[in-house]
Amino acid sequence: MSLAKKLEIKNLHVKTEEKEILKGLDLTINVGEIHAIMGPNGSGKSTLANTLLGHPNYEVTEGDILLDGESILEMEPDERAKRGLFLAFQYPAEIPGVSVMNFLRLATKARVNGNGQEMSISEFRKLLKEKLELLQMDESFLNRYLNDGFSGGEKKRMEILQLAVLKPSIAILDETDSGLDIDALKTVAAGFNSLVGPDFGALVITHYQRILNYIKPNFVHILVDGKIAKSGGPELALHLEEHGYAWITEK
Repeated sequence: MSLAKKLEIKNLHVKTEEKEILKGLDLTINVGEIHAIMGPNGSGKSTLANTLLGHPNYEVTEGDILLDGESILEMEPDERAKRGLFLAFQYPAEIPGVSVMNFLRLATKARVNGNGQEMSISEFRKLLKEKLELLQMDESFLNRYLNDGFSGGEKKRMEILQLAVLKPSIAILDETDSGLDIDALKTVAAGFNSLVGPDFGALVITHYQRILNYIKPNFVHILVDGKIAKSGGPELALHLEEHGYAWITEK
């Protein structure tokens, strides 16, 4: 199964607990492009992220989500992941009893390497060592239970480690910068940037401009009340940093 090259969101309406959150959102992300979505609390940013990966609590009432022209609304989350979608959670779950090593090994078994063969143990360990060094994580990290007792910064590093190992074609990062100090932010951004290239696209969801000092988007979108209110280049994020959201939410 080839990984998707284009994600299209068309007139997306989503509700949860009988409340409509997304109200006609349109967005297209191609591999090779980095998009950022910014917006005030309650605008629908995390709803969008969870809907893209098929969270059952979010109901699509109108519109569609397409990967290379094929609707994924009826696909389970694992099917979407196999097509190349990836979500880095805002609040990663703790899974006691499952080691980081076993978790990542099982996850990669759903993928194949460039020769169409399952990655060997030696290849897998080499890949892990490389990515751990990039994220400044000790190898002892692999023996810990997934996110169990992890600090906020360690959980976010763990999300980027998964991203780096699984190599999706389109990643969604849901406020990965929240709770990170500046050093951890730089490390996480370095891991992300190591993947940037013609075969990788991403949607970076954030409240603040600071992560965009290290992860450089091609496009910035402002989400207000369930719709994209304005789109532009990186300069739009700088404008938000200086002026806040009032100038657009009051229109």
